[in-house]
Amino acid sequence: MPRTIWLAGLLALSLSACVETRSTHTNGNGSNANPPDSLDRVLSRTFTVPAFKLESGQVLPEMTLAYETYGRLAPGGRNAILVTHGFTSNHHAAGKHAVTDTTVGWWDGLIGPGKAIDTDRYFVVSSNMLGSSFGSTAPKSTNPKTGKPYGPDFPDITLRDIVGAQKTLLEGLGVEHLVAVAGPSFGGFQTFQWAVTYPAFMNGAVVVVSAPKGSGGDAAVKTLQDRLATDPNWNGGWYYDRGGIFPTMLKMRIETLERYGQNEVLARTIADPDQRAARLRQLAEGWAHQFDPNSLVTLRKASVKFDAERDLGKIHAKVLYVLSRTDKLFPPSIAPDVMDKLARAGVNAKYFEIDTELGHSASGPEWAKWGPTLKDFIAGLEQ
Repeated sequence: MPRTIWLAGLLALSLSACVETRSTHTNGNGSNANPPDSLDRVLSRTFTVPAFKLESGQVLPEMTLAYETYGRLAPGGRNAILVTHGFTSNHHAAGKHAVTDTTVGWWDGLIGPGKAIDTDRYFVVSSNMLGSSFGSTAPKSTNPKTGKPYGPDFPDITLRDIVGAQKTLLEGLGVEHLVAVAGPSFGGFQTFQWAVTYPAFMNGAVVVVSAPKGSGGDAAVKTLQDRLATDPNWNGGWYYDRGGIFPTMLKMRIETLERYGQNEVLARTIADPDQRAARLRQLAEGWAHQFDPNSLVTLRKASVKFDAERDLGKIHAKVLYVLSRTDKLFPPSIAPDVMDKLARAGVNAKYFEIDTELGHSASGPEWAKWGPTLKDFIAGLEQ
């Protein structure tokens, strides 16, 4: 059964951003832009700024983020909710790109008219991560100095860089304040980072199947790099002209989907094990063809350095912390420690556990089990 713990909150100091911008371009859907998309015809858009300064001091000559929006930004720009995605996922969180699509966004059960994240009321922005492989500036982007992909030369980024890029996007769309930031897994990392970096900019933080600190350290990065290096085309990351490393990426993706609980998700609609394995492979193939392995390395480096625990006292936002009963990556056993640290930091936080067999993947397909709690939480942010 769901367990609920409410803890008292307090105000804290704001942490300045590490973003430098001069001018912007967007084909986006801000308050003066296009009408809101139909969730049957969602568009993936891009936003670009020059001279984006990273926490390291390095400057990306140009920074682009891909994103989608659902709903309409209200006058004053204060009805927005930012949705953040997982490590190897993308920003297609709700709806379909075409009426004929057979699949919907990964949180479609939660985002839409009348749903927990109600697009009749809120302007929802789902942002691809800086460093990801779905339209944002990343290792496979062209390095203007060489005319070739950055590849392994792409600068190291941090979670502060990722959320700093998102804040620049939101400002470009006319967002003045966020009702909430919400996301699963690596999206939860981003949500915690938002809460400690821009505490006065948001009312709520919805952290799902995640934690306030990364794990694995440099060893996790080396393990990943060593795995990629087993492919004969890897070439130290300069694989772009060598035919790619699809077989290695495919094996890794299948393993990841199984670890995330996708076999259990598919079992709900595909009873035959062989057909289920074939569908899992089909899902993995699409990703393996598209995702740049150098993005895996870039984002893994960012994740192992991530640490919002040291700054929990900066959080102004109310927090909804959601875990899955069968998640092997972020098991419910971590909840007492996380909630205790939030309490000692003076954060107003609520815990909810999804009773599910779907592991790390549960938050999307099991939307009905925690959607009411999410809806009530968001409603309370405006009181």
